[in-house]
Amino acid sequence: MRNRPAKNASHGNPLLGPCAAIALGVLSARFVSFTLPQAGLLTAAFIALAAIAALRGARVLAGACCCLGLLSTGIWTAVAHTPGPPPEIDAEAREVVILGGCVVEPPAVSGARERFVVELEPKTRAQVTLYTRAGESLPALRYGQNIELDAKIRKPHNYGNPGAFDYARYLAQRDIYWTASGAATSLRVLPGHCGSPFQKFIMDLRGAALTRIARMYQGNTYQTAMVQAILIGQNYPLQRVWTEDYRNTGTFHTLVISGTHVAILAAFFLFLLRVCFVPEGSALFITSAVMWLYALVAGWGAPCVRSAAGLTLFSVARYFHRERRPLNLLAAVAIGFLLLDPDHLFDASFQLTFLAVAFLGAFAKPLIDATTGPLARGLAGLDDAGRDIHLAPRVAAFRVEMRLLALTLRMALHAPRRVAMWIVAIPARVAFFFFEVAAVSAVAQVGLALPMIVYFHRVGLSGLSANAFIVPILGVAVPIAFVAVFTGSMWVAKLAGWLLGISRAVVGWHASIEPHWRVPPPPVWLGVAFGLSLLAFALAAGHVWRIATGSALGIALGLMLWHPFPPEFRRGELEMTAIDVGQGDSILVVFPDGKTMLMDGGGIAGFGRAERPKIDTGEDVVAPYLWQRSFRSINIVALSHAHEDHIGGLPAILDDFRPEELWTGATPEASTPGAASWRNLRAKAEKSGVKIVPMLAGRKFAFGGAEIEILAPMGDYIPADEPKNNDSLVMRIRYGARTFLLCGDAERPIERRMLAGDEIAHTDVLKVGHHGSRTSSIPQFLDAASPEFAVISAGYDNSYGHPNRDVLERLMDRHAAVYRTDEDGLITIHTDGKRLAAEIGAGAPLGFTFPLGVF
Repeated sequence: MRNRPAKNASHGNPLLGPCAAIALGVLSARFVSFTLPQAGLLTAAFIALAAIAALRGARVLAGACCCLGLLSTGIWTAVAHTPGPPPEIDAEAREVVILGGCVVEPPAVSGARERFVVELEPKTRAQVTLYTRAGESLPALRYGQNIELDAKIRKPHNYGNPGAFDYARYLAQRDIYWTASGAATSLRVLPGHCGSPFQKFIMDLRGAALTRIARMYQGNTYQTAMVQAILIGQNYPLQRVWTEDYRNTGTFHTLVISGTHVAILAAFFLFLLRVCFVPEGSALFITSAVMWLYALVAGWGAPCVRSAAGLTLFSVARYFHRERRPLNLLAAVAIGFLLLDPDHLFDASFQLTFLAVAFLGAFAKPLIDATTGPLARGLAGLDDAGRDIHLAPRVAAFRVEMRLLALTLRMALHAPRRVAMWIVAIPARVAFFFFEVAAVSAVAQVGLALPMIVYFHRVGLSGLSANAFIVPILGVAVPIAFVAVFTGSMWVAKLAGWLLGISRAVVGWHASIEPHWRVPPPPVWLGVAFGLSLLAFALAAGHVWRIATGSALGIALGLMLWHPFPPEFRRGELEMTAIDVGQGDSILVVFPDGKTMLMDGGGIAGFGRAERPKIDTGEDVVAPYLWQRSFRSINIVALSHAHEDHIGGLPAILDDFRPEELWTGATPEASTPGAASWRNLRAKAEKSGVKIVPMLAGRKFAFGGAEIEILAPMGDYIPADEPKNNDSLVMRIRYGARTFLLCGDAERPIERRMLAGDEIAHTDVLKVGHHGSRTSSIPQFLDAASPEFAVISAGYDNSYGHPNRDVLERLMDRHAAVYRTDEDGLITIHTDGKRLAAEIGAGAPLGFTFPLGVF
């Protein structure tokens, strides 16, 4: 009987169509406005038409109406889940309030800080961070405790750059509408208990597991954090330096709780049950129940829940002897999640999970079935020649060759027949395993290339071999760590830690050979072409069509990786863009001939803390904006001065954009204790071959079609051992009749010296010094500059009170148009040498992004 793959595929996966229709409806609701009654009426009308057409035998019309009914169901679901206005607290930003409520998540500890979630009212929560001083200890909190503390409270705020991560929405999905911080000594545990008994049971299990892990790996913060992350989903203690190599090699997915972890634990638990002679059906259902419990204990993360749901559907299908098709199962889980929460469609994790499984089912499984899969299965019972006649000729011939090889080895080694068979079969199984892992990894990397580029700007070249090693190593480490936590066995815990060490060494080696290659998002047309080519290749039947669609797919993929598309800028104009980096500075200057300069890279002040911030402003905020505009390189990076909120993001910028030169103001002696950040940046520049050019007042030169004049630091200025604001590099850029003045954090003494040297004249655009602090922008300086536009880079609700009210009044008294990154987000001002124009927020040039995708 001839195979008919197209018919089998369509009939064997009947839920793919409904899933696509519902997803399209959810997507449509983002672009077309519907009310809930309109969406409901539309859904009911199409369902009624489908029923009438089916009764009259009009199958085509019934099918079309059914598809439209499912599409309108997606619209109705999206409209029904539209969030209402967020709750409010009667308090000013960063005001100290007495915050009280119920602890609903056990705390996570990182260094001298502790983070937990407190529920103020049902579905209304705040994320609290406690800090300690020397000699103080963090309180041991548990789920269900009533607490109150003195805390500074604020609403979550996103970076105001196009395509920035929607952090506020991410927290709101967990019912968190405020972040709060306070001293650990101000926390008071109140009498009584709160919360649900069931949730308390789950959180007590989670807390006990985390405590046991910390005790087993006491003194080893790396192993403690890694085991807590891969087993319980506790990611807060993870340090970025530990995970960066995993990110660069495309193996970071092995460190976060995902469907793979659930599948590994499910297979391990199912194996134990079968060894204990539990019947297959019962073992499947017990395993499914345990995985739901594990999903609860691991934090009820969406990937974990999706995997548990898929396992449950698999078990049900197995119980009723139904054929289990991965794509159909995937579509069923997706439909359930989209109906429960349509926002999942715009979540990067959801997209990557379902696309990965879809590509594995559509490409990897057929590839393995056509190559090594039958051969690997043919190794079973290799000594039994009677099985050969029941197998495909290719497999039977392979078994004969393997037996001949085994008999040859038996005679050469004088080994027993069974041992000789093992000697032959085991290496073959290992080789097949690594081939299949590499094939799966290759399919996943090609299939997920578009979302990986759009979301993370990464395509790991070493991912094929890295995943081939890391996936099995951590695949063994996860169940071993589970056994260690369950039994409390120290030697089992040491074995898991040893595997983590091997994983770290392997991924570190791969990272050392991985080129630091980052890719901007492709144009819309190329993203669509790649998606259509991928779909056409999956559906192609016949050798000619496979070659044609495969060639189109290869060309589209090559164009995405090569990215020969020019950056987005206005040639012949001078542009200054203040990137929103929170409380810090990062200024992009694009010169008339297309040359670029980035002055400062933002950063987060450490306030003397040993642990580094969880976010790298250069990598996570500045670079994504530059990639959105298709910049792959920067000509010049300029450092105004070495304070952390200016220098902190620059190491990543040097790595990602490979500038030709690094311009600096006054810098402290690199050997001094306070110069650690400058020392690190200088070493990175020297290693990367970036020329370091100290700038001094009086230097004047042409660059990029404009003219640059350095106004500070002065030649006789001597920097201190610690970075100071007055170290700042101050420059004036002139193009045609227009001038831009970039002041860094220069304060009054430097402003007075520039005035005394008659260096300050009328300027059209002023980047206000020191974030609008009262230590800068003296009246005489503003009188001399008399700017038309004043740009202030400051953090939303920052604790410094920037910009100062007096400074704002001075600017307004001089009729300057004031723009602030804390209120306006990204600010772009450009000129053709005559006219000036300003754009704020999403009005600035931006590239292609997936609709509202977050991760």
